[in-house]
Amino acid sequence: MPDTHRTIDAVWKLESAKIIAGLTRMVHDVGLAEELAQDALVAALEQWPVAGIPDNPGAWLTTTAKRRAVDHIRRDRRLTHKQEQLAHELERQREPEQDDVLRLMLISCHPVLPTGARAALTLRLLGGLTTAEIARAFLVTGAAIDRRIAAAKRTLAEQRVPFDLPEEAELTERLSSVLEVIYLIFNEGYSATSGDDLMRPGLCLEALRLGRLLAELAPHEAEVHALVALMEIQASRSAARTGPAGEPVQLHEQNRGRWDQLLIRRGFTAMLRARQVGGTSPGPYLLQAAIAVCHAQAATAEDTDWARIAGLYGALAQLLPTPVVQLNRAVSLGMAHGPQAGLDLVDSLAADPALRDYHLLPSVRGDLLARLDRHQEARLEFHRAAALTRNAAERAFLERRADAIVDADPTGPTLGAAARAFLARGELDPATVRSYGQTLRRLRLALGDRRPLASLTADQVAGVFATAWGGAAARTWNRHRSAVRSFGSWAHLADLAAGLERRAEKTGSRAPTLGPAQLDVLCGRPDLPLRERTLWRLLYESGAGVKAVLSLNVEDLDLADRRAPAGRTWVSWRSETARLLPGLLAGRTRGPVFLSDRRPGPGRTPAPADLCPDTGRRRLSYERAEYLFKEATRSLDPAAAGYTLGRLRHRAAERAPHMLSDRA
Repeated sequence: MPDTHRTIDAVWKLESAKIIAGLTRMVHDVGLAEELAQDALVAALEQWPVAGIPDNPGAWLTTTAKRRAVDHIRRDRRLTHKQEQLAHELERQREPEQDDVLRLMLISCHPVLPTGARAALTLRLLGGLTTAEIARAFLVTGAAIDRRIAAAKRTLAEQRVPFDLPEEAELTERLSSVLEVIYLIFNEGYSATSGDDLMRPGLCLEALRLGRLLAELAPHEAEVHALVALMEIQASRSAARTGPAGEPVQLHEQNRGRWDQLLIRRGFTAMLRARQVGGTSPGPYLLQAAIAVCHAQAATAEDTDWARIAGLYGALAQLLPTPVVQLNRAVSLGMAHGPQAGLDLVDSLAADPALRDYHLLPSVRGDLLARLDRHQEARLEFHRAAALTRNAAERAFLERRADAIVDADPTGPTLGAAARAFLARGELDPATVRSYGQTLRRLRLALGDRRPLASLTADQVAGVFATAWGGAAARTWNRHRSAVRSFGSWAHLADLAAGLERRAEKTGSRAPTLGPAQLDVLCGRPDLPLRERTLWRLLYESGAGVKAVLSLNVEDLDLADRRAPAGRTWVSWRSETARLLPGLLAGRTRGPVFLSDRRPGPGRTPAPADLCPDTGRRRLSYERAEYLFKEATRSLDPAAAGYTLGRLRHRAAERAPHMLSDRA
C-alpha cells in the first residue's frame, strides 16, 4: 500500500495540471474543476490499493474526473443542452487541447486577482505544489497561501472569468505575473524545497513547456524569450548537479562535459531572440539569462567572468532590490573581488526578516568564511544551514561540508546542549517549557545549535530579537525577553539580555467577552474543525486560561465529572464541551488533548510530554491557537484584526472556586 500511495502521488504531480485544465474547459469554473479532480484522486486512493494500479493511471484519473464533471453538469438544469456534447467527448477519450494548460495558467493569472494570489493559484493548479512548498517559494506562511488560493477561486467564480486566450493587448498586461509563476515552478523543480531529492525534473520540464508555449503566443516579448533562455541553460546542468548518490555538486565542481549542449544551444537561440525584440533597457529575466550565458560560455570554472557577473547582478539589484537577489550578488562579489567583499554584503542582510529561515544565507556565509580561513565560524554556519533546510539531500551535503572542516572542537557546552539542559529541569511546568522553548528555538536556529555558549553575546541576542520580534506586541517581546534573562541567569551569562529593553505594555479595561450568540455563530460554521470548536467551547464554559486548557492531557480527563487537573488548578466544563470531547479524543488514551495539524519536523522534536504517542503529533501551541481564533473572528471585529482567545473567558467564571481552587 505505501508503494501504491507513492505511485498515486507521483501520477498526481504529473497529471493534475492537465486534468484540471481539461475540466476547466468543460465546467468553466477553476475552483469546481479542482474539486472534481480531487474527487478522482480520492477514488484512486480508495480503489487502486485493492484493484491494483491501472495500465494508464493518468487516463484513469482523467476519465474518472470527466465522469464526475458530466454528472455535475447533468445535475445543473441550466446546462442540460451540453449533455450530449460532453458525453460524446468522454467516449472519444481525446487528450486535452494543446493549449489547455496555458489557458489554465492565464486564467490563474487574470488581472482580477492580486499578484500574490495569481502566482499561488497557478503553482497549486499547474505545478501540483503543496501549500508549504508555495509558502517557501514566497517566503510567507502557509496560512497566508491558503487564504490567497481560497480568495482567488472565489473571485474567479464571482467574476465569471472566461476560459479563453486573451487578446494580445491584454496578454501583455499579464505577462509579468505569468513569467514569475513559470519561473517559480521551474525553481521548485530545479532545487526542491523539501523531500529526499535535490530536483523534481517533472516540474522543470513542465515549466519549460509552458515557457516555450508562451514564447509562441507572445513572440515579440523580450522577457518571455529571456525566461526561456534562462531555464534552458539552467536545465542543461541538471545531469551534473548531483553525484552518484544524489548528493548536490556545486557549480564550480561540476563536470561541464555532462552539461546538455542541446539545451545550451536552445538557450542561446532564445537569448538571441530576446535581444532582437528587446528595447534599450533590459528586464530582470534578460539580466538573469545573461548571467546564465556567462556560466555556459566558460569552458572551465576558472574561466568564468565573475567581474561581468557581479556587474549584471548589480544591475539586477537596481531593478529587483530583493534580499535573495542581494544574496546572489554577494556570491558574485566574493568571487570577483574576494570573500571579504561578499561577506560584508551578506552580513548586511542578516537582519532582514525575509531571510530569517532561509538556509542559503548561512550556507553562503559559511562558504565565504571558509575561504577567509575562519574555519570554526564556517563550520557553525554550515550546521545552521543544515538545520534550516527541509531538503534531505541538501541537509546531508551541508553536514558533510561542516564535518569536512578540520578544526579544534569548541571547549565547553554549546548553545543547543545548554538549551536542552535548561528546559529539562524538573521544576519547570509544561507551559513554561513550551514558552521558553519557543524563545530558545529561535535563538538556536538564528545562531546555531553548535555555537559555543561562552561565545554568545548580548549583541547577537539583540540582533535575533530585532529580526524575529522587532514588530511584535510589547507583551510578546517581554515574554521572550524574560525567557532569555532566565536562561542567561541559569547559564551564568547575566548580561545576555543587556541589549533588550523592556517594552511598556498597554493597560486599561479588559475587552468584553464574546456573547453566546456570537460563539454559536463561530462554532456553527460547517468548515470549522472539531478541534477549534471544542477548544473554544471549553474556554468559554470553563473560564480557565488558554495555557491551562492547552496543557490538558487525555489521561487526566474525568469525563464523568467534567473536570481535569491543570497544574495547581482544576478546569471544569459543561454540557456542550462534554458532547464534543469524545469525538475529539477518537479513542486516544494518552497525550495532549489538543494536537497540532502536523507531525513535528526533524528539527522540531518536542518534549515527550508534548507528543501524542498514538498519532505522533505535538501539542497545539498557544501561538497557533491564538492565530486561528483571530483569523476566524476577523469578520466580527470592527477593526478586522480578529479577537484574542481571552475574549472567550468570562469574569464570573474566573472567580468560580470549583474551577480555580488548589488541588486537594
